[in-house]
Amino acid sequence: MKLLNHTLLYLSGSLLVIITIWAGIFYVNMLDEVHDSIDDGLENYKILVIQKAHTDSTILHKNIFDESNYAIRPIPSQEAAHIKETYVDTLMYMQNEEDYEPVRLLTTAFCLEGKGCYELKIISSMVEEDDLIEDLFYALVWLYIAIIVSVILINNVILKKIWQPFYLLIDQLRNFRLRNEKVFTAPETKVAEFKDLNETILALLQNNLEAYNSQKQFIENAAHELQTPLAISINKLELMLEQPLQEDQAGTVAGVIENLERLTRLNKSLLLLTKIENKQFTEEDPVNFNELISKQKENFAELLDYKAIELDVTSNGIFTQNFNRDLADMLVTNLLKNAIIHNHKGGRIDIQITENQISFSNTGSERSLDKDKIFGRFYKTHEQKSSTGLGLAIVKAISELFHLKVQYEFDGLHHFIIRK
Repeated sequence: MKLLNHTLLYLSGSLLVIITIWAGIFYVNMLDEVHDSIDDGLENYKILVIQKAHTDSTILHKNIFDESNYAIRPIPSQEAAHIKETYVDTLMYMQNEEDYEPVRLLTTAFCLEGKGCYELKIISSMVEEDDLIEDLFYALVWLYIAIIVSVILINNVILKKIWQPFYLLIDQLRNFRLRNEKVFTAPETKVAEFKDLNETILALLQNNLEAYNSQKQFIENAAHELQTPLAISINKLELMLEQPLQEDQAGTVAGVIENLERLTRLNKSLLLLTKIENKQFTEEDPVNFNELISKQKENFAELLDYKAIELDVTSNGIFTQNFNRDLADMLVTNLLKNAIIHNHKGGRIDIQITENQISFSNTGSERSLDKDKIFGRFYKTHEQKSSTGLGLAIVKAISELFHLKVQYEFDGLHHFIIRK
């Protein structure tokens, strides 16, 4: 979820709570104001009725509510003395509505000299609370909708414009590559926080670029400095083997050569793995893996014949992917070589190709390998003493570089599966 929408979500929830609380307080206050207004009207009407009673005694006999809003009945003076002026909400049957409607009722008492004491009741029609609540509810709903719409418009117009430098920065970071020589330029902005972010990112990228170049230089130097003395040492030892030596001396020299050759392979594999992880293979082209596998099958024909291994390739589709051609070749080579080397004499290898995956299945050890460790560096079984333990680590690194998934399964056969 984008930051603007995330903010809108919290803002909408907060506004809903605030408006709900405000609506309750507003309703209570508004109802109180309505009551005060009606009570003032009843008080004024009471004064007018009492004044009229002094001059017109006929109204003293009006003891029911009919066409007027008041009723008077005589009461003893003792009862009049105990009556307190009260305002209450009640219901009264209304002819026009043919139903009971809410009214405000004032009950009071007054005495006239020589005429006795009377109870006076005055009514005034009220706003129906259910109608008031309904009207208030709909008014608040429309208010809430209007506020949310306004916030959305503000988010998508004003705030989006304010955040524009941030989005530009993200786009540039997404397209930035350490291996490219293009200089990273942060977008200009007047916002202090964005300026700080730009400066921090520029400093971070500069440090990473320096570290990358330093590491790249180290790899190039290491490839040259290590390979040359190793090659010279192997050549000298091979020349030594051509000279007359005792049997134990020849065995020792052969063992040293074997170790040096293993060290050479290990050095090459580590350097290659580092280059892959540093994404130094930039050239990509559409690669047909069906053709690549057919080519490697021919290259390994002699080794397959030597170990009497039967290789069967089944194509149920063409597996193509944008790939660096050298790494694609290395991916297939490592998987096929792994299936041959760790196979037994007279075994078999099945390669199945579809549009979305390639599966290398081979006979070999009757035990499953460790799924959690098999693609790790230097992982070797007891039967793999001469191996560098980096072949499958390179396979995984190449696959991840080009967004492929690699996994291992065992069901009597060892399956190494590459999936898009």
